[in-house]
Amino acid sequence: MKTRSSFLRIPAIILCLFIAGALPALAVPRPRVQRKVVRHSVRHAVRHAERRRVVRYRVPTYTDSEKGDVTEYDDPVVRQAAVQALGRYNGSVVAIDPSTGRILSIVNQKLAFSTGFIPCSTIKPVIAVAALQEGVVTRNSMIRVAPHKYLNMTEALAHSNNAFFEELGRRMGFATVAHYGRLFGLGERAGYHIPEEHPGGFPTAPPAFGGVARMSSFGQGIQMTPLQLGAMASTIANGGTLYYLQYPQSAEAQENFVPRVKRKLNIESLLPEVRDGMLAAVLYGTARLSYISDDEQAAGKTGSCSEDGSRLGWFVSYADQTHPKIVLVVLMRGHSHAVMGPMAAGIAGHIYRRLNDENYFGTRNAEARTPAAEIGSAQ
Repeated sequence: MKTRSSFLRIPAIILCLFIAGALPALAVPRPRVQRKVVRHSVRHAVRHAERRRVVRYRVPTYTDSEKGDVTEYDDPVVRQAAVQALGRYNGSVVAIDPSTGRILSIVNQKLAFSTGFIPCSTIKPVIAVAALQEGVVTRNSMIRVAPHKYLNMTEALAHSNNAFFEELGRRMGFATVAHYGRLFGLGERAGYHIPEEHPGGFPTAPPAFGGVARMSSFGQGIQMTPLQLGAMASTIANGGTLYYLQYPQSAEAQENFVPRVKRKLNIESLLPEVRDGMLAAVLYGTARLSYISDDEQAAGKTGSCSEDGSRLGWFVSYADQTHPKIVLVVLMRGHSHAVMGPMAAGIAGHIYRRLNDENYFGTRNAEARTPAAEIGSAQ
């Protein structure tokens, strides 16, 4: 027994010696490697967070939006109303006469003449016109947007429902959606002899992220300028005439101003459905803050999303359904969560109410309109 016990102790001793010798080799380097990896990961995470913070907040919410503007030939009443409504916010306001294409005022001309931004939900009126023209939907068509929830065109525009317009995009396909986008002037300059203007951008293939569906609900892949959005809204407001936008910058240019037609769109019969949806957006939808008065309302469309380190808030609208008087495009930028379409609609509402208080529209209605025979056509 004694011999056997001694024999059994030998492997145990060897095992203990092996463990004692191996553990340092196995255990000691590991903590060093782990600490090194952890320190590297923490430094990487900190640097990544700092980069994200810089990118996310590089666009201020507040700035002097008037700085550098040339204002001598702007309509002074419209400009003053727009400047006061915009206040300290980082944004731009473009005002257009939809019956002629004349630009009345641009606040923050540097932003308005930029290379463009994603249109967010302001692309939806274009998709609505396309779907109606192609027979994909009618005014009363109901489309499933969620379990046990269906919407028609008016409600989808009023509440800016993404699922509704994504389905329209899928049904039409990229080629059709692209055709109507370009028909409304996207991807080309909206202005006539405005050297500062950029043409924006329009995709030649479905966007990699979201495809034609995302393109139809958010304008994914499109770069749109405030001038292009204003020209598009003017076309819907006036019944289908896409004017070249003109910005007279001299007394002679103002005196000799003649409207110039880019093209006429055969869409007038479809527009009541789209206009009703844009009016509903103002009455009880996403654009409620643009309310004017009980006697008169604007019709409009909001847009909210993010791009290139900033939040975007769009609102495009026109006043007076029967005789459109003015188109307003409001674009907001910044990092605050307040920067979104409803906020831009509120700024437009301030402008409309101020112009009403000044009896601006009454004065303009008293002026003689340009005879149709004087309207020119430019190639």
